[in-house]
Amino acid sequence: MTETDTIIAEPRVARGKGGARQARRSGRTPGIVYGGDADPLPITVDAAELSRRSRQPGFLSHVFDLQVGGQKQPVLPREVQHHPLSGQAVHVDFMRVSATTEITVDVEIVFENADKSPGLKGGGVLNVVTHTIAIVCMPGAIPDRFVVDLTGLEIGDVVHADALKLPAGARLVGTEISATIASVAPPTSEAAAPAAAGEEDASA
Repeated sequence: MTETDTIIAEPRVARGKGGARQARRSGRTPGIVYGGDADPLPITVDAAELSRRSRQPGFLSHVFDLQVGGQKQPVLPREVQHHPLSGQAVHVDFMRVSATTEITVDVEIVFENADKSPGLKGGGVLNVVTHTIAIVCMPGAIPDRFVVDLTGLEIGDVVHADALKLPAGARLVGTEISATIASVAPPTSEAAAPAAAGEEDASA
């Protein structure tokens, strides 16, 4: 878990589509803050900063301090909409969180030590079923990512979600308890064909 970072926002006075377009023309991205005991709050954030942050791994599983009008509140980004052509962030949703309230969040999964997997070194293929997994935990316990160590995996080995090391008090969501994260599959027929041809040439 990383330290809490701050995002600066401003209240959005103009509402509706017209207000959103006006914000974007001025280099701001419109958004909304919801949840908790307070009413939804329309805001804007710097478009360039949001686009940069939203491309960073783990953005949607990172708790930020959102500063609006000099006051900070912990929030979790829930959705960022991007323009289909430019890729620029055009809208963002933040959810207010409390240190004592459980939340459901998707956490990134990364794979390490592929060079130490006999199955992959022998021509096997890493078949990744999912790159994220949903867990329930307190905001302060959200991990930056889950690391799957591929050391020692042979062809045919499977990695399940219950092998992940969860933070204290966290739990997997529903059917993801037994979900398959990845497996080491046999070489594809295209990859195996040259090898087989080479073996035939050597025996000729």
